[in-house]
Amino acid sequence: MKLMNTQHGPAVLHDGAAVLFKEINAKRGAALPADLLSLIQSGDLSALHDLRGIEGEPLSGITPQLPFTPPKIWCIGLNYKSHAEDINAVQPEEPGSFMKPASCLFPPGGDIVLPPAEVSNDVDAEGELGVVIGRRCRFVPAAHVPEVIFGYTTTLDLTALDVLAKNTRYLTRSKSIDTFFSFGPVIVTADEVPDVAALEVITGHNGGICSRDFVHHMRHLPYELVRFHSDFFTLEPGDLISTGCPKGARIKAGDVVESRIDGVGRLTANVTQGARIPIY
Repeated sequence: MKLMNTQHGPAVLHDGAAVLFKEINAKRGAALPADLLSLIQSGDLSALHDLRGIEGEPLSGITPQLPFTPPKIWCIGLNYKSHAEDINAVQPEEPGSFMKPASCLFPPGGDIVLPPAEVSNDVDAEGELGVVIGRRCRFVPAAHVPEVIFGYTTTLDLTALDVLAKNTRYLTRSKSIDTFFSFGPVIVTADEVPDVAALEVITGHNGGICSRDFVHHMRHLPYELVRFHSDFFTLEPGDLISTGCPKGARIKAGDVVESRIDGVGRLTANVTQGARIPIY
């Protein structure tokens, strides 16, 4: 099933409409939570299977919201050979991962606010596949990884390339500027993606295609990323692993960028220019 957070609360997409959890609760006497993270944490989707007789909201009237704030956001660098070649870098033997803070999140369809030029003047946006964890887990055997995955989503991961170029130790800083990450608007449950390796990940830029590649070309496939990282720390329901991009699109104010994966979803963002406005 496909889940979305809307201006009216969480919903499941059905027959071209968004069926709100609160309507399911009213019609079925269910007790669906008021947010998607709580649903993922509960692991109970039973109330979402029978939607007969429950009217949904037309998608034309729906404004997608950020699905939820993940407990952890982990991103993977240089996971596609094509991306490593594009920036003249060597792919690491093990997954090259980094964390992003919640403060860099912006909603689907929202604005990427570029920082002032003295902070960064060279930014790219990367469309990626996101893996949503569904179960608290640690040291997950490879054969059991599918059991801990809740679903998949589209993500946009941004980088201040000029900051990163100064020193590779500046990676986290270059990735963590406000509005440098989004995901959604749809989360597709894992049962609807029988072959994740067959998915094609596309980064769109101003109506054209910047890059496209298949998941099976990743150096470290999604299941392996989950298994590997569970060796180092506990994964929790709602944790998000963004699996890497074939190539990013260099962006400027006025651009439109998107992450698109057929069978998963389409995430768009408008690019605007920010100013140096002190807050204290």
